[in-house]
Formats: sequence, structure tokens, C-alpha cells
Amino acid sequence: MPAYKTAEFITTAVKSSGYPPPGPPEVAFAGRSNVGKSSLINCLTRRKKLVRVSSKPGRTQQINFFAVNDDELRLVDLPGYGYAKVPKAVKAAWRPMVEAYLAGRETLCAVVVILDIRREPSGEDLMLLDWLDSLGVPAIIAVTKADKLSKNKQNARLAKLRPILAPFDAEPTVFSATKGLGREVLWQRIWSAAGL
Repeated sequence: MPAYKTAEFITTAVKSSGYPPPGPPEVAFAGRSNVGKSSLINCLTRRKKLVRVSSKPGRTQQINFFAVNDDELRLVDLPGYGYAKVPKAVKAAWRPMVEAYLAGRETLCAVVVILDIRREPSGEDLMLLDWLDSLGVPAIIAVTKADKLSKNKQNARLAKLRPILAPFDAEPTVFSATKGLGREVLWQRIWSAAGL
């Protein structure tokens, strides 16, 4: 299994004509707006500003591609979903943009679906997981913001979440971007899904 060394921004796109040419395996990241997706990717890559973190939900409105270890692997940051204050036109554009990538990108090998450990999965979260399942794209579930709960409360939340998430991921990864909790486990799962 490779060790993570470097990550660099490649390009941003809104449709397939703007994607980088297919090359190494790709692992995408998806989640509700403000779930901590940018912070999680920055923590994984040990880069403070690889992905712009915003306090305003709905800031990522394109698909962003990053090369890991000189393009041995690509990480793909998808726009967040489910934020009410994003203009309707932007919301309408999100779905075809993301669906086209998820359904049509031949180098996609898994999607890290990010959920907030403190919240119940939304209808949109479960719809995404169902849809990935129907496409045969493995979901790696990361339950983030674990640092906001005590260990006992983390365990209680996981006990509640596991039956809901089990059809999609038998062992979700507990993650905290501020503490680095779950970083190595998530990397192992990403390398494994990418077949590296």
C-alpha cells in the first residue's frame, strides 16, 4: 500500500469536457454543504489550504481534481448538496453535473460519503448512497466532527447509525479533521478501493 506524500490541484470542471484526461484511479468526496468535506480533504493531505474552507455552505460549485503522489491517485471534490440558500439555478445545475461524473467517469473507483456524526443521515444522503449502490460504486462512509462528542457519545451515535449505514458500508470510519482521528484508516481504505 503506498504512503501519501504530496497532493496538487489539477483543474476544476463543470462538465466532462473539462475533466482531466482519464488516468489513475479516482476517489471522489461527497456530502452535504457544511459537513466538513474541505476540512477532511485538507486533513487527509496535510495541506491547510489545498481545498478552500468556507464558513458559508455551498461554496464549492464545481468539481475539483487533485493529483496525489505525482498523479498515482486522484482525489475529486464534488460540490456539497442540500443547502437551502444556494440559488435555485445553482441547485438545479448540481445534480446533472455530479450525476454525469458519478455515472460516467470510468476511472472512479469509490466515493467517500461524509456524514456529521451528530446528525441523522438526510434523505439526500441516503439517496446518494442508494444511487452509488445501484451504479456499483463503493461508498466509504466517513462520520466526521467526532471531536464534538465524548467517546461515550461517539459510541452511542455509531450504534444508532450502523444499522442505517450497514447496507452501504459495514464499518464507517470515525473522523475528526481537527484531531486527525481516522486519517490513517481512511487513507488505507482509499488506497485499497483504488487497488493500489
